Amino acid sequence: MTKIALISGANRGLGLETARQLARDYGFTVLLGARDEAKGVAAQNELQSEGLDAHFVALDVTDEDSVAKAARFVSQQYGLLDVLVNNAGIMLEHSFKVGGVGVETWKQTFDVNLFGAVALTNAILPLLEKSDAPRVVNLSAILGSISEISRPQMKTWIRASYSASKAALNAFTVALAQEKSGDAKWKINAAHPGWAKTEMGGPQALMTAAQGVKTVVQLATLGEDGPSGGFFHVSKTISW
Repeated sequence: MTKIALISGANRGLGLETARQLARDYGFTVLLGARDEAKGVAAQNELQSEGLDAHFVALDVTDEDSVAKAARFVSQQYGLLDVLVNNAGIMLEHSFKVGGVGVETWKQTFDVNLFGAVALTNAILPLLEKSDAPRVVNLSAILGSISEISRPQMKTWIRASYSASKAALNAFTVALAQEKSGDAKWKINAAHPGWAKTEMGGPQALMTAAQGVKTVVQLATLGEDGPSGGFFHVSKTISW
């Protein structure tokens, strides 16, 4: 039976590439969550032109009505969901100066990176419960690791609101994994994709988007003996 995956922020970058690899390499039906209809449809058409089973789903993770409508659409069209990839994310800072980051930047960052992921996950959980092997992958970052950003050489890389939002997302990942730990079918993990050439990562990044989603795809397709409640880059565990 074909598996169904929903990826937020899937009209470009890591989200689009995640959808491509899940559909191309694992035969998934991929649902491309995107705020902008024109961009979402363009992404859908791009993947369909490659012979992949891809469908645009209107989804703004910061809008409760949009999240609810997306969940209803998935329920009505497919009846369940096998994989949720919370990929939508923003970085609004361009400096490591903590004192220069206004509260509004913090709020906007958390709205997308944390609260959006929580809202979408909560709405989709009943559909994931119907899957024989539900997988949740939260797109974190090494900048969300308190252990990593505590190292002196990381000083100029830290983006305060972004790092804090990803650290909070990590905590949410652990909490949800703990809640579901009594049922071995659930695999809930956080992924650090690496520094990839995307709109956020920039052209100077060291990895391609295709390389960057390797961790995400691995976690989305974990077998029954796979880990849950962890933070990974490829097969390496990252400290919280």
